[in-house]
Amino acid sequence: MKKFIALTLVFFMALALVGCSSSTSSTGTTTNNEATTSTEGGNESGSETTTTTDENLSDVQKIIAEAETMTLEELAKKAIEESNGKTFYGVGNSSRGKTALPLFIEYLQSIDSSYTMEFDWQQPKNNKIFDQLTADSLKETGTFAMTLIQDGNQIESKMNQTGILDTFIPLEWAQANGTTPDAYEGFLPLQVLNKVFMFNNTGSTTFTNVWDFVREGNHSLFMDIDSEIVGKNFLYMLTKDEYATWLKEAFDKLDSADQAYIQTYVDEVSQDANDFGLGENGKYALAWIKMWVESYQEETDDGPICTILVNQSATDQSGLLVYSKLRSVEESAEVSVNNITVAAYQDDYEGIGGYGYAHYLFVTDNSPLPWTACAFIAYMTTTVDGFSAWGKDMGGYSMNPEVLAANEEVYQHSTGGYVDGVDTYPAKDDRGYEWWTTDGKLVLEDPEYCASVAWTVGSWIETLSKYTPE
Repeated sequence: MKKFIALTLVFFMALALVGCSSSTSSTGTTTNNEATTSTEGGNESGSETTTTTDENLSDVQKIIAEAETMTLEELAKKAIEESNGKTFYGVGNSSRGKTALPLFIEYLQSIDSSYTMEFDWQQPKNNKIFDQLTADSLKETGTFAMTLIQDGNQIESKMNQTGILDTFIPLEWAQANGTTPDAYEGFLPLQVLNKVFMFNNTGSTTFTNVWDFVREGNHSLFMDIDSEIVGKNFLYMLTKDEYATWLKEAFDKLDSADQAYIQTYVDEVSQDANDFGLGENGKYALAWIKMWVESYQEETDDGPICTILVNQSATDQSGLLVYSKLRSVEESAEVSVNNITVAAYQDDYEGIGGYGYAHYLFVTDNSPLPWTACAFIAYMTTTVDGFSAWGKDMGGYSMNPEVLAANEEVYQHSTGGYVDGVDTYPAKDDRGYEWWTTDGKLVLEDPEYCASVAWTVGSWIETLSKYTPE
Protein backbone atom coordinates (compact mmCIF):
# COMPACT_ATOMS: atom_id res chain seq x y z
CA MET A 1 0.00 0.00 0.00
CA LYS A 2 2.86 2.37 0.83
CA LYS A 3 4.31 1.94 -2.67
CA PHE A 4 0.92 2.48 -4.32
CA ILE A 5 0.50 5.72 -2.43
CA ALA A 6 4.03 6.77 -3.38
CA LEU A 7 3.34 6.30 -7.07
CA THR A 8 -0.02 8.05 -6.83
CA LEU A 9 1.77 11.04 -5.33
CA VAL A 10 3.75 11.49 -8.56
CA PHE A 11 0.55 12.53 -10.32
CA PHE A 12 -0.74 14.81 -7.60
CA MET A 13 2.68 16.33 -7.04
CA ALA A 14 2.83 17.31 -10.72
CA LEU A 15 -0.53 19.03 -10.45
CA ALA A 16 0.60 20.87 -7.33
CA LEU A 17 3.76 22.15 -8.98
CA VAL A 18 1.77 23.79 -11.77
CA GLY A 19 0.41 26.29 -9.31
CA CYS A 20 3.70 27.01 -7.57
CA SER A 21 6.64 29.13 -8.57
CA SER A 22 8.85 27.37 -6.01
CA SER A 23 8.90 23.90 -4.54
CA THR A 24 8.25 23.25 -0.85
CA SER A 25 7.54 19.59 -0.25
CA SER A 26 7.48 16.81 2.26
CA THR A 27 9.96 14.05 1.79
CA GLY A 28 10.33 10.49 2.91
CA THR A 29 14.09 10.71 3.26
CA THR A 30 14.54 12.47 6.59
CA THR A 31 16.00 10.07 9.13
CA ASN A 32 16.03 12.26 12.22
CA ASN A 33 13.51 14.15 14.29
CA GLU A 34 14.64 17.63 13.24
CA ALA A 35 13.00 19.78 10.62
CA THR A 36 15.41 20.84 7.85
CA THR A 37 15.32 23.43 5.09
CA SER A 38 16.79 23.40 1.61
CA THR A 39 20.14 24.91 0.66
CA GLU A 40 21.73 25.58 -2.69
CA GLY A 41 25.02 24.51 -4.21
CA GLY A 42 26.86 21.56 -5.72
CA ASN A 43 27.01 19.53 -2.53
CA GLU A 44 23.96 20.79 -0.64
CA SER A 45 20.91 20.48 -2.82
CA GLY A 46 17.55 18.91 -2.10
CA SER A 47 14.07 19.76 -0.99
CA GLU A 48 12.69 21.26 2.16
CA THR A 49 11.70 18.57 4.64
CA THR A 50 9.26 18.44 7.49
CA THR A 51 9.50 17.08 11.02
CA THR A 52 9.57 13.28 11.03
CA THR A 53 8.99 11.08 14.07
CA ASP A 54 10.23 7.52 14.52
CA GLU A 55 6.79 6.00 13.91
CA ASN A 56 6.76 7.61 10.45
CA LEU A 57 10.01 5.97 9.38
CA SER A 58 10.17 2.92 7.16
CA ASP A 59 12.27 -0.06 8.24
CA VAL A 60 15.08 1.05 5.94
CA GLN A 61 14.93 4.62 7.26
CA LYS A 62 15.25 3.34 10.81
CA ILE A 63 18.41 1.48 9.79
CA ILE A 64 19.71 4.63 8.11
CA ALA A 65 19.08 6.64 11.28
CA GLU A 66 21.25 4.20 13.21
CA ALA A 67 23.83 3.94 10.43
CA GLU A 68 24.34 7.71 10.47
CA THR A 69 25.79 7.42 13.99
CA MET A 70 28.40 4.83 12.95
CA THR A 71 31.88 4.92 11.46
CA LEU A 72 32.77 3.15 8.23
CA GLU A 73 34.42 0.32 10.13
CA GLU A 74 31.33 -0.17 12.27
CA LEU A 75 29.16 -0.16 9.16
CA ALA A 76 31.49 -2.66 7.50
CA LYS A 77 30.94 -5.14 10.32
CA LYS A 78 27.18 -4.75 9.93
CA ALA A 79 27.52 -5.29 6.17
CA ILE A 80 29.58 -8.45 6.66
CA GLU A 81 26.95 -9.85 8.99
CA GLU A 82 24.12 -8.97 6.58
CA SER A 83 25.44 -9.85 3.13
CA ASN A 84 28.05 -12.60 3.52
CA GLY A 85 27.45 -15.14 0.77
CA LYS A 86 24.69 -13.07 -0.87
CA THR A 87 24.37 -11.06 -4.11
CA PHE A 88 24.31 -7.26 -4.11
CA TYR A 89 22.36 -5.52 -6.88
CA GLY A 90 23.04 -1.89 -7.69
CA VAL A 91 21.84 0.43 -10.46
CA GLY A 92 23.32 3.69 -11.65
CA ASN A 93 23.94 6.26 -14.37
CA SER A 94 27.67 5.56 -14.06
CA SER A 95 29.09 2.18 -15.03
CA ARG A 96 31.91 2.73 -12.57
CA GLY A 97 29.83 1.41 -9.73
CA LYS A 98 30.85 -1.93 -11.21
CA THR A 99 34.48 -0.91 -10.71
CA ALA A 100 33.97 0.28 -7.13
CA LEU A 101 32.14 -2.82 -5.87
CA PRO A 102 35.11 -5.25 -6.07
CA LEU A 103 37.21 -2.73 -4.14
CA PHE A 104 34.51 -2.53 -1.51
CA ILE A 105 34.43 -6.32 -1.21
CA GLU A 106 38.21 -6.35 -0.77
CA TYR A 107 37.84 -3.79 2.00
CA LEU A 108 35.30 -5.97 3.79
CA GLN A 109 37.59 -8.99 3.34
CA SER A 110 40.38 -7.03 5.05
CA ILE A 111 38.14 -7.12 8.14
CA ASP A 112 36.87 -10.69 7.67
CA SER A 113 38.88 -12.83 5.26
CA SER A 114 36.03 -15.36 4.98
CA TYR A 115 33.60 -12.77 3.61
CA THR A 116 32.22 -13.27 0.08
CA MET A 117 29.62 -11.39 -1.94
CA GLU A 118 28.56 -11.58 -5.56
CA PHE A 119 27.34 -8.42 -7.27
CA ASP A 120 25.46 -7.17 -10.30
CA TRP A 121 25.58 -3.53 -11.41
CA GLN A 122 23.13 -2.28 -14.03
CA GLN A 123 23.29 0.91 -16.07
CA PRO A 124 19.96 1.55 -17.81
CA LYS A 125 20.12 3.49 -21.07
CA ASN A 126 17.96 6.34 -22.36
CA ASN A 127 17.16 7.70 -18.90
CA LYS A 128 15.21 4.54 -17.97
CA ILE A 129 16.70 4.38 -14.49
CA PHE A 130 13.71 6.22 -13.02
CA ASP A 131 11.26 3.75 -14.55
CA GLN A 132 13.35 0.84 -13.33
CA LEU A 133 13.54 2.14 -9.76
CA THR A 134 9.84 2.98 -9.73
CA ALA A 135 8.93 -0.53 -10.88
CA ASP A 136 11.25 -2.07 -8.28
CA SER A 137 9.67 0.06 -5.55
CA LEU A 138 6.39 -1.82 -6.00
CA LYS A 139 7.92 -4.91 -4.41
CA GLU A 140 7.77 -5.45 -0.65
CA THR A 141 11.51 -6.13 -0.78
CA GLY A 142 13.25 -4.70 -3.80
CA THR A 143 15.98 -6.08 -6.02
CA PHE A 144 18.25 -3.04 -5.89
CA ALA A 145 20.05 -2.23 -2.65
CA MET A 146 21.10 1.28 -3.68
CA THR A 147 21.57 3.59 -6.62
CA LEU A 148 24.01 6.15 -8.01
CA ILE A 149 21.87 8.56 -9.99
CA GLN A 150 21.93 11.95 -11.72
CA ASP A 151 19.36 14.56 -12.80
CA GLY A 152 18.37 16.45 -9.67
CA ASN A 153 15.05 17.56 -11.13
CA GLN A 154 13.69 14.04 -11.68
CA ILE A 155 15.29 12.76 -8.48
CA GLU A 156 13.43 15.43 -6.53
CA SER A 157 10.07 14.98 -8.23
CA LYS A 158 10.01 11.24 -8.99
CA MET A 159 12.23 9.66 -6.33
CA ASN A 160 12.45 11.95 -3.31
CA GLN A 161 8.93 13.31 -3.00
CA THR A 162 7.50 9.81 -3.57
CA GLY A 163 9.68 8.15 -0.92
CA ILE A 164 11.20 5.64 -3.34
CA LEU A 165 14.78 6.59 -2.40
CA ASP A 166 16.23 7.44 1.01
CA THR A 167 19.19 9.69 1.73
CA PHE A 168 21.94 8.31 3.96
CA ILE A 169 24.62 10.75 5.17
CA PRO A 170 27.78 8.95 6.37
CA LEU A 171 29.04 10.22 9.71
CA GLU A 172 32.63 10.72 8.56
CA TRP A 173 31.52 12.43 5.33
CA ALA A 174 29.47 14.89 7.35
CA GLN A 175 32.35 15.53 9.74
CA ALA A 176 34.71 16.22 6.82
CA ASN A 177 32.21 18.84 5.64
CA GLY A 178 32.03 20.44 9.08
CA THR A 179 28.56 19.22 9.95
CA THR A 180 26.64 16.22 11.28
CA PRO A 181 24.29 13.81 9.49
CA ASP A 182 21.20 15.17 11.24
CA ALA A 183 22.16 18.79 10.49
CA TYR A 184 23.10 18.26 6.83
CA GLU A 185 20.40 19.37 4.40
CA GLY A 186 19.91 17.77 1.02
CA PHE A 187 20.92 14.75 -1.02
CA LEU A 188 24.30 13.01 -0.74
CA PRO A 189 26.56 13.79 -3.72
CA LEU A 190 29.36 11.40 -4.58
CA GLN A 191 30.86 13.99 -6.92
CA VAL A 192 30.15 17.04 -9.02
CA LEU A 193 31.13 16.87 -12.70
CA ASN A 194 31.56 19.86 -14.96
CA LYS A 195 30.68 20.48 -18.57
CA VAL A 196 32.58 23.45 -19.95
CA PHE A 197 32.57 25.67 -22.99
CA MET A 198 35.42 24.93 -25.41
CA PHE A 199 36.25 26.01 -28.94
CA ASN A 200 38.62 25.01 -31.73
CA ASN A 201 41.36 27.64 -31.88
CA THR A 202 42.89 26.84 -35.28
CA GLY A 203 41.02 29.73 -36.91
CA SER A 204 40.58 33.41 -36.18
CA THR A 205 37.18 33.34 -34.44
CA THR A 206 37.27 34.21 -30.75
CA PHE A 207 34.94 33.25 -27.91
CA THR A 208 35.60 35.65 -25.06
CA ASN A 209 32.04 36.04 -23.81
CA VAL A 210 29.37 33.46 -23.01
CA TRP A 211 27.08 35.26 -25.47
CA ASP A 212 29.55 34.44 -28.27
CA PHE A 213 28.34 30.84 -28.15
CA VAL A 214 24.85 31.92 -29.25
CA ARG A 215 25.77 34.61 -31.74
CA GLU A 216 24.27 34.53 -35.22
CA GLY A 217 25.71 31.76 -37.41
CA ASN A 218 27.39 29.85 -34.57
CA HIS A 219 26.24 26.28 -33.90
CA SER A 220 27.91 24.89 -30.80
CA LEU A 221 28.02 21.11 -30.43
CA PHE A 222 25.92 19.86 -27.52
CA MET A 223 24.18 16.70 -26.35
CA ASP A 224 20.49 17.19 -27.00
CA ILE A 225 18.52 18.30 -23.94
CA ASP A 226 15.97 15.53 -24.53
CA SER A 227 18.60 12.78 -24.52
CA GLU A 228 20.66 13.98 -21.54
CA ILE A 229 18.28 15.74 -19.20
CA VAL A 230 20.96 17.36 -17.04
CA GLY A 231 21.51 19.66 -20.01
CA LYS A 232 17.95 20.87 -19.62
CA ASN A 233 18.56 21.37 -15.90
CA PHE A 234 21.43 23.66 -16.86
CA LEU A 235 19.00 25.82 -18.81
CA TYR A 236 16.57 25.84 -15.89
CA MET A 237 19.32 27.00 -13.55
CA LEU A 238 20.23 29.94 -15.78
CA THR A 239 16.95 31.58 -14.76
CA LYS A 240 17.94 31.62 -11.09
CA ASP A 241 18.77 35.17 -10.01
CA GLU A 242 22.46 34.50 -9.36
CA TYR A 243 23.11 33.01 -12.79
CA ALA A 244 20.78 35.36 -14.69
CA THR A 245 22.83 38.20 -13.20
CA TRP A 246 26.02 36.63 -14.56
CA LEU A 247 24.44 36.64 -18.02
CA LYS A 248 23.39 40.27 -17.67
CA GLU A 249 26.89 41.27 -16.54
CA ALA A 250 28.39 39.48 -19.55
CA PHE A 251 25.85 41.20 -21.82
CA ASP A 252 26.97 44.57 -20.48
CA LYS A 253 30.54 43.79 -21.61
CA LEU A 254 29.53 43.34 -25.26
CA ASP A 255 29.88 46.06 -27.89
CA SER A 256 26.82 48.00 -28.94
CA ALA A 257 26.28 46.02 -32.15
CA ASP A 258 26.16 42.68 -30.35
CA GLN A 259 23.94 44.13 -27.65
CA ALA A 260 21.50 45.44 -30.24
CA TYR A 261 21.23 42.01 -31.87
CA ILE A 262 20.64 40.24 -28.55
CA GLN A 263 18.24 42.91 -27.30
CA THR A 264 15.65 41.81 -29.87
CA TYR A 265 15.56 38.40 -28.16
CA VAL A 266 15.48 39.99 -24.71
CA ASP A 267 12.47 42.09 -25.69
CA GLU A 268 10.75 39.05 -27.20
CA VAL A 269 10.94 37.02 -23.97
CA SER A 270 10.48 39.84 -21.48
CA GLN A 271 6.79 39.13 -20.91
CA ASP A 272 7.52 35.41 -20.46
CA ALA A 273 10.04 36.25 -17.76
CA ASN A 274 7.40 38.29 -15.94
CA ASP A 275 4.80 35.54 -16.33
CA PHE A 276 7.21 32.98 -14.84
CA GLY A 277 7.95 35.20 -11.85
CA LEU A 278 11.65 35.48 -12.67
CA GLY A 279 13.91 38.19 -11.29
CA GLU A 280 14.84 41.41 -13.05
CA ASN A 281 17.53 39.69 -15.14
CA GLY A 282 15.45 36.63 -15.93
CA LYS A 283 14.71 37.95 -19.42
CA TYR A 284 18.43 37.77 -20.24
CA ALA A 285 18.47 34.14 -19.14
CA LEU A 286 15.45 33.33 -21.32
CA ALA A 287 17.04 35.16 -24.26
CA TRP A 288 20.26 33.13 -23.94
CA ILE A 289 18.27 29.89 -23.59
CA LYS A 290 16.20 30.65 -26.67
CA MET A 291 19.27 31.55 -28.73
CA TRP A 292 21.08 28.41 -27.51
CA VAL A 293 18.27 25.94 -28.18
CA GLU A 294 17.64 27.43 -31.61
CA SER A 295 21.32 27.29 -32.57
CA TYR A 296 23.14 24.34 -30.99
CA GLN A 297 23.97 21.34 -33.16
CA GLU A 298 22.78 18.14 -31.54
CA GLU A 299 25.28 15.31 -31.01
CA THR A 300 24.69 11.86 -29.54
CA ASP A 301 27.37 12.00 -26.86
CA ASP A 302 30.19 14.14 -25.45
CA GLY A 303 32.80 11.73 -26.81
CA PRO A 304 32.07 12.53 -30.48
CA ILE A 305 31.93 16.24 -29.65
CA CYS A 306 35.42 16.08 -28.21
CA THR A 307 36.67 14.06 -31.18
CA ILE A 308 35.39 16.74 -33.55
CA LEU A 309 36.68 19.77 -31.66
CA VAL A 310 40.28 18.58 -31.13
CA ASN A 311 40.76 17.94 -34.85
CA GLN A 312 42.47 20.79 -36.67
CA SER A 313 39.79 20.56 -39.38
CA ALA A 314 37.13 21.81 -36.93
CA THR A 315 38.22 25.41 -37.36
CA ASP A 316 36.13 27.89 -35.36
CA GLN A 317 33.70 25.26 -34.04
CA SER A 318 32.66 25.31 -30.39
CA GLY A 319 30.91 23.08 -27.90
CA LEU A 320 29.74 22.46 -24.35
CA LEU A 321 30.95 19.08 -23.09
CA VAL A 322 32.30 17.11 -20.16
CA TYR A 323 35.77 18.41 -19.32
CA SER A 324 37.14 14.94 -18.58
CA LYS A 325 36.83 13.91 -22.25
CA LEU A 326 40.12 15.71 -22.91
CA ARG A 327 41.90 13.03 -20.88
CA SER A 328 41.30 10.39 -23.55
CA VAL A 329 42.52 12.39 -26.57
CA GLU A 330 45.30 10.59 -28.46
CA GLU A 331 47.73 13.12 -29.90
CA SER A 332 48.63 13.00 -33.61
CA ALA A 333 49.57 15.33 -36.44
CA GLU A 334 45.93 16.38 -36.94
CA VAL A 335 44.48 15.74 -33.49
CA SER A 336 45.61 17.57 -30.35
CA VAL A 337 44.26 18.99 -27.12
CA ASN A 338 46.16 22.12 -28.14
CA ASN A 339 43.66 22.60 -30.96
CA ILE A 340 41.05 23.64 -28.40
CA THR A 341 40.77 26.37 -25.80
CA VAL A 342 38.79 26.07 -22.58
CA ALA A 343 36.87 29.33 -22.78
CA ALA A 344 36.91 30.18 -19.08
CA TYR A 345 40.70 29.77 -18.88
CA GLN A 346 41.16 32.91 -20.99
CA ASP A 347 42.07 35.97 -18.95
CA ASP A 348 39.60 38.17 -20.83
CA TYR A 349 36.66 35.75 -20.80
CA GLU A 350 33.34 37.10 -19.51
CA GLY A 351 30.44 35.13 -18.11
CA ILE A 352 29.52 31.53 -17.44
CA GLY A 353 32.24 28.93 -18.00
CA GLY A 354 30.01 25.85 -17.91
CA TYR A 355 27.77 23.92 -15.55
CA GLY A 356 28.15 21.33 -12.84
CA TYR A 357 25.84 18.47 -11.91
CA ALA A 358 26.10 15.77 -9.28
CA HIS A 359 26.04 12.01 -9.06
CA TYR A 360 23.93 11.34 -5.97
CA LEU A 361 23.87 8.22 -3.81
CA PHE A 362 20.70 6.77 -2.29
CA VAL A 363 19.49 3.68 -0.49
CA THR A 364 16.27 2.25 -1.92
CA ASP A 365 13.42 2.41 0.60
CA ASN A 366 12.81 -1.33 0.17
CA SER A 367 16.50 -2.26 0.02
CA PRO A 368 17.20 -5.98 0.54
CA LEU A 369 20.64 -5.15 2.00
CA PRO A 370 20.38 -1.72 3.65
CA TRP A 371 23.39 -2.08 5.97
CA THR A 372 25.58 -3.16 3.07
CA ALA A 373 24.24 -0.30 0.95
CA CYS A 374 25.10 2.21 3.68
CA ALA A 375 28.57 0.74 4.10
CA PHE A 376 29.20 0.84 0.34
CA ILE A 377 28.04 4.46 0.14
CA ALA A 378 30.26 5.39 3.09
CA TYR A 379 33.20 3.61 1.47
CA MET A 380 32.82 5.53 -1.81
CA THR A 381 32.40 8.91 -0.15
CA THR A 382 34.96 8.75 2.68
CA THR A 383 37.96 6.88 1.23
CA VAL A 384 40.27 7.58 -1.69
CA ASP A 385 40.13 3.92 -2.73
CA GLY A 386 36.35 4.03 -2.71
CA PHE A 387 36.34 7.12 -4.92
CA SER A 388 39.13 5.83 -7.17
CA ALA A 389 36.73 4.54 -9.83
CA TRP A 390 35.95 8.21 -10.57
CA GLY A 391 39.06 9.88 -9.19
CA LYS A 392 41.22 9.63 -12.30
CA ASP A 393 39.03 12.07 -14.23
CA MET A 394 39.68 15.80 -14.23
CA GLY A 395 36.50 17.77 -13.89
CA GLY A 396 34.99 15.29 -11.44
CA TYR A 397 35.24 16.44 -7.83
CA SER A 398 34.57 14.45 -4.67
CA MET A 399 32.25 16.36 -2.37
CA ASN A 400 34.27 15.17 0.61
CA PRO A 401 36.99 17.84 0.94
CA GLU A 402 39.40 15.38 2.52
CA VAL A 403 38.97 12.86 -0.29
CA LEU A 404 39.14 15.69 -2.84
CA ALA A 405 42.54 16.80 -1.53
CA ALA A 406 43.90 13.26 -1.23
CA ASN A 407 42.67 12.39 -4.73
CA GLU A 408 44.49 15.41 -6.15
CA GLU A 409 47.69 14.19 -4.49
CA VAL A 410 47.28 10.87 -6.32
CA TYR A 411 46.27 12.12 -9.79
CA GLN A 412 47.58 15.71 -9.81
CA HIS A 413 44.91 17.01 -12.16
CA SER A 414 46.10 20.60 -11.70
CA THR A 415 49.18 19.71 -13.75
CA GLY A 416 47.43 17.23 -16.03
CA GLY A 417 48.88 18.85 -19.14
CA TYR A 418 52.50 18.54 -18.05
CA VAL A 419 54.83 16.17 -19.91
CA ASP A 420 58.32 15.68 -18.46
CA GLY A 421 57.93 18.82 -16.38
CA VAL A 422 56.76 20.99 -19.29
CA ASP A 423 53.21 22.35 -19.52
CA THR A 424 52.58 20.84 -22.94
CA TYR A 425 48.76 20.76 -22.92
CA PRO A 426 47.53 23.66 -20.74
CA ALA A 427 43.87 22.94 -21.43
CA LYS A 428 44.25 19.77 -19.34
CA ASP A 429 45.47 21.65 -16.26
CA ASP A 430 42.30 21.42 -14.17
CA ARG A 431 41.96 24.51 -11.97
CA GLY A 432 39.80 22.62 -9.51
CA TYR A 433 36.34 22.79 -7.95
CA GLU A 434 36.97 25.94 -5.93
CA TRP A 435 38.17 27.85 -8.99
CA TRP A 436 35.39 26.64 -11.23
CA THR A 437 32.69 27.60 -8.76
CA THR A 438 34.11 31.10 -8.25
CA ASP A 439 36.29 32.57 -11.02
CA GLY A 440 35.09 29.99 -13.55
CA LYS A 441 31.44 30.87 -12.93
CA LEU A 442 30.21 27.29 -13.03
CA VAL A 443 26.41 27.00 -12.87
CA LEU A 444 25.52 24.39 -10.23
CA GLU A 445 22.44 22.21 -10.43
CA ASP A 446 19.97 22.67 -7.58
CA PRO A 447 17.31 19.91 -7.64
CA GLU A 448 14.67 21.92 -5.81
CA TYR A 449 15.02 24.96 -8.05
CA CYS A 450 14.92 22.79 -11.19
CA ALA A 451 11.73 21.12 -9.97
CA SER A 452 10.17 24.51 -9.17
CA VAL A 453 10.56 25.85 -12.73
CA ALA A 454 10.06 22.63 -14.67
CA TRP A 455 6.40 23.47 -15.30
CA THR A 456 7.03 27.07 -16.36
CA VAL A 457 10.46 27.50 -17.91
CA GLY A 458 10.54 23.81 -18.83
CA SER A 459 7.25 23.92 -20.71
CA TRP A 460 8.36 27.11 -22.46
CA ILE A 461 11.60 25.46 -23.61
CA GLU A 462 9.53 22.70 -25.21
CA THR A 463 7.94 25.31 -27.49
CA LEU A 464 11.29 26.43 -28.92
CA SER A 465 12.37 25.26 -32.35
CA LYS A 466 15.67 23.39 -32.32
CA TYR A 467 18.29 23.98 -34.97
CA THR A 468 18.31 21.51 -37.85
CA PRO A 469 21.39 21.47 -40.10
CA GLU A 470 20.67 21.77 -43.79
